[in-house]
Amino acid sequence: MSPRKNTANADSPEAEKPGFEESLRRLEKAVSELEQGNLPLDKALKLYEEGVQAYRACHEILQNAECKVAKLVETLEGTLKEEPFKPPEEQ
Repeated sequence: MSPRKNTANADSPEAEKPGFEESLRRLEKAVSELEQGNLPLDKALKLYEEGVQAYRACHEILQNAECKVAKLVETLEGTLKEEPFKPPEEQ
């Protein structure tokens, strides 16, 4: 299945926002370059800021997705009831 293209109007704010995969790629690239440790301070700071923006974009996308996820639970009467999704607790 091919990735969906952003079909939002070019004037809308959604048309400007990169998707999760693009934001994650930018974040990974920034982290990789910063880990090398051979950048001048001004370039490292700029790259750090870009990484923070990419992280925030990923985090926002994941939060929005989590809000949309719901689970269906069968009631005692045999009907399905929608409940908010709660991830299992980490042990």
